[in-house]
Amino acid sequence: MPENARSFKCSIYEQLARIGKAVSSPKRLELLDLLCQGERTVEVLAKEAALSIATTSHHLQILRAARLVGAEKEGLYVTYRLAGQNVSEFVLTLRGLAENRLAEISEITRRFLANREGMEPVRRETLLDRVRRGAVSVLDVRPVEEYRAGHLPGAISVPLKELERRLAEIPKHRPVVAYCRGPYCVLAIRAVELLRQHGYRATRLEDGIPDWRGHGLPVETGEESTEVRRARRLQ
Repeated sequence: MPENARSFKCSIYEQLARIGKAVSSPKRLELLDLLCQGERTVEVLAKEAALSIATTSHHLQILRAARLVGAEKEGLYVTYRLAGQNVSEFVLTLRGLAENRLAEISEITRRFLANREGMEPVRRETLLDRVRRGAVSVLDVRPVEEYRAGHLPGAISVPLKELERRLAEIPKHRPVVAYCRGPYCVLAIRAVELLRQHGYRATRLEDGIPDWRGHGLPVETGEESTEVRRARRLQ
């Protein structure tokens, strides 16, 4: 192969490897997964990922150098966001590849969910039909900022930390489906356990908003509509 052609190929693969190096850390993958839910400050990301602010900033700088995230400074705070929707698609594709090729993932998940009731996944098509018919209550148990950035149509924002004191808002006469950030987020798992302890027929949706968007399904943004709040009070 001519020298200039070999140099060309080496240069291209070196650039491709920048992405591989950037996502070679479990914590950087977790930070990307969190940013798939919406933009976040370094402080919030550090708390969610159980990292120090300094370590979080270091990981984010590596992701930024690989053009996977962008940042904007407002006063004393720096807010990070995904560099584009294709980064979210990349994270979903990477997860899907790992689930397909690594049996360890399903085994780890199976052990974690063993003996927990209500963890059988709800099919997204079935859920959409039930929502349209008003046959199910859908709870978004992520922090409210993530709900505003994108949520399932008709979903009610009840962050996990508020769930127990807001149980009176959730009708008991119909099933409840809780969802959070995706299949490996534990917020919905804890929500289902709490709801079942209080007599609700609760199950968990494995999908997060990135999964929902990835399948071309509708996603709403912003606060709950006045109609949703009124309907919830009347239930």
